[in-house]
Amino acid sequence: MDPPAIRRLSGDRLHLSHGPIDVVLRAWGAAAAVRAAEASVVAAFPDILPGLAAELPALRRPMAESPRVTHPVARRMVAACARFAPIFVTPMAAVAGAVADALLAEMLRAAPLARAYVNDGGDIALHVAPGELLAIGLAADPARLALDGALHVTAGSGIGGVATSGRFGRSLSLGIADAVTVLARDAATADAAATLIANAVDIDSAGVRRAPARSLDPDSDLGDRLVTVAVDGLMPAELAAALDAGLALAEAFRADGRILGAALRLGDGLRVTGLPAPPPP
Repeated sequence: MDPPAIRRLSGDRLHLSHGPIDVVLRAWGAAAAVRAAEASVVAAFPDILPGLAAELPALRRPMAESPRVTHPVARRMVAACARFAPIFVTPMAAVAGAVADALLAEMLRAAPLARAYVNDGGDIALHVAPGELLAIGLAADPARLALDGALHVTAGSGIGGVATSGRFGRSLSLGIADAVTVLARDAATADAAATLIANAVDIDSAGVRRAPARSLDPDSDLGDRLVTVAVDGLMPAELAAALDAGLALAEAFRADGRILGAALRLGDGLRVTGLPAPPPP
């Protein structure tokens, strides 16, 4: 396993990478506090990938099998996914968000900060102190990564995590959503919820091509479940029905407090709950 790489980026950001973990973070506050937070997160980062790799057999098991783990980040993954029982999910659905949460917690343990974010491949853990504001860009078109607006986060918003999932993301998807962005109180919960809502944006149609997950990735935690390979030529009624199915699950999660809001995109269609609708793509 190659050693982790750590480098300074423009705009006072840090880039931490180690295998599949690719993190960009930034902190605001007193200069000494920012230095202490960065030093702490740099010291903690090298342990994460080896710790998770040792837990992979358990982390790839469905939550229904009660996977047992010991690494702190792995425990965050399991705890986040347990909130969505009995829907099928494995702890891997929350891995990026859990890493972001753990690194943010390490920064805040080391020093008081005015604002901070940890972005792990698009799944973001946020901290905003009272009286502060943090703007996070939102993507309208995940294939082009075009920004269509910003989410303004304050301490009173309760938002501690933003995550996006869908068939254009880094992981295989059971559904057909282009992108589902979820706001929650932590990034691991947002990550798991985005995965499940994206899975629910679905419909049986001749325009959807699927294949067993294991045929695309022999190590996939989805096993032989059918994942989306291509979506082409959906009728408007099919597109609307798929989005409505995902929206129903998002609204159920929001009603019981598991998430704070979500935006679902498929083609030219959009569904939103709990946040203002962005402009059309």
